[in-house]
Amino acid sequence: MTNNMLHIGSVVLSVRGRDKGNYFTVIEQVGDVVYIADGDRHKLSSPKKKNIKHVRSCGEVLEGIADKLTENKKVFDSELRSALRRYNDTMQKTQ
Repeated sequence: MTNNMLHIGSVVLSVRGRDKGNYFTVIEQVGDVVYIADGDRHKLSSPKKKNIKHVRSCGEVLEGIADKLTENKKVFDSELRSALRRYNDTMQKTQ
């Protein structure tokens, strides 16, 4: 999956910057910029603006989060944190 195929709810890995090595979820994409959040350091109310070149798609979409975001339903930071934690745990088990 290439960066051009990022969707709302996609899990991405930051490859540049202070947050390098951390997983985030795409909240919005505008041109070559994505807005990402993890529910902890970067809340849904103030997502991190990041150049699309500085993130790598993990090929996964958090379906529950993506559905809520596209339907403009309320998503809590705790939901996002726990979904990313589960994803991170499964990634560590496979390595």
